[in-house]
Amino acid sequence: MIPIIAIDGPTASGKGTVAQAVAKELGFHYLDSGALYRIVGLASQQANVEFSQHQQLGKMCLGLQIEFVGNQVFLNQKDVTEAIRTEEMGHRASSVGAIPAVREALFSLQKGFLKEPGLVADGRDMGSVIFPEAQLKVFLTATPQIRAQRRYKQLIAKGISANIDILTQDLVERDLRDTQRETAPLVQSEDAFLLDTSNKTIEAAVQQIIVWYQSVK
Repeated sequence: MIPIIAIDGPTASGKGTVAQAVAKELGFHYLDSGALYRIVGLASQQANVEFSQHQQLGKMCLGLQIEFVGNQVFLNQKDVTEAIRTEEMGHRASSVGAIPAVREALFSLQKGFLKEPGLVADGRDMGSVIFPEAQLKVFLTATPQIRAQRRYKQLIAKGISANIDILTQDLVERDLRDTQRETAPLVQSEDAFLLDTSNKTIEAAVQQIIVWYQSVK
């Protein structure tokens, strides 16, 4: 059986950075499932497909050509790495992620990332829906205030103006949408380890996950 580490958690919890580092240390493949929904958000905007057009969105997803090359993301052979990381695409990702037709279309695509020697997958339903067979499941979180501060620093570093209060409110609202949606809501699986990174460095979080993985593999 190909080993799987599923890391779920809310927006800006640091799960992407941690998951990538864990994958690199173990020599595993990496799946950023959140990027897929950001890509759908971008593609729907480019194609002028409204969020209310569920079936059309699902069909659109099936025709997308998505590639991850190192830290770069390509949509239909165009580099969209920076384009999908805006706050607007974060909002759009949260909206399309609540649409069953979109999640169904992306299900098999995500499953296709599972290859030898192993996979580290991060998102909101990796352990609960996509890879329930994962040897290790981690629910990685942090307080909304800490997450907002992290997002604020990221945006400022990119030269993008931001307001810490608005970011905090946005994260709280996004958490509410993600946890209360009918299809694949954000939940901590019963068999998942809880990792609160509010007062932890990236390195400490990575090493904790490595220790957990060594204990269950």
